[in-house]
Amino acid sequence: MKLSVAIIACNEEANLARTLASVAWASEVIVVDSGSTDHTVAIAQQHGAQVFMEEWKGFAAQKNSALAKCTGDWILSLDADEEVSPGLRMQIETLLSSQPQHNAYFVPRQNFFLGRWIRHGGFYPDAKLRLFQRGAAQFEDRPVHETIRYHGSTGTLGAHGTLGAANSALLHHAYPTLEDYLDHMNRYSTLGAELAHRKGKISRSPLAFFWNVLLNPGATFLYNYFLRLGFLDGREGLLLHLHHSVYVSWKYAKAWQLSRNAQG
Repeated sequence: MKLSVAIIACNEEANLARTLASVAWASEVIVVDSGSTDHTVAIAQQHGAQVFMEEWKGFAAQKNSALAKCTGDWILSLDADEEVSPGLRMQIETLLSSQPQHNAYFVPRQNFFLGRWIRHGGFYPDAKLRLFQRGAAQFEDRPVHETIRYHGSTGTLGAHGTLGAANSALLHHAYPTLEDYLDHMNRYSTLGAELAHRKGKISRSPLAFFWNVLLNPGATFLYNYFLRLGFLDGREGLLLHLHHSVYVSWKYAKAWQLSRNAQG
């Protein structure tokens, strides 16, 4: 069966070559670029990808545009900072050489923070629905944390699936520096705040403000760092969960600000 890989990118020269090298075995690779000013487009072309230049339409719409350009029987949707491990490649090739029992498959994802694989605190196996028959799935239109809406049955690949193997994960090279992580959290907290405000989920009462901006972030840290064993990931785990709790505070503070400004 023919496999297409769908990727969206913008100024990803630090990551894209690694990602494309890991899927050089696929039948086709589609890259939808949204105005890169670095060498992203040149890197994609050098690796034989089909490159399409489009204005930014939002995460879901951009990814759906990439899916629509795929011609393979199956599609693997990747972010530009993700890498297919050799074990995952082997599982995908084995699966597609037979008759897959499901229409879509989850794969475990290893998240790297400051160069360390984060194994605890809810960051592994971090299963994501990324492999599916063409036409069986599409990204839901949300401004942040876009998810896939699919049709049919699902299975799981990787160490926790029926074709399990210890090294069969999607490798997520997300945050090599603290600056990268804080910038990401700042942008995503803004998008999350806009979504919460749009849905009318933010109360302006002092009690709700106190909970959302202070107690909820603290509870999030305690839950992930202690109850979900995030402390076992060393100093990187401490920094990750500490700053993630700050992200929660930022999101609700920004949502409160939007609500206050809207009501005058």
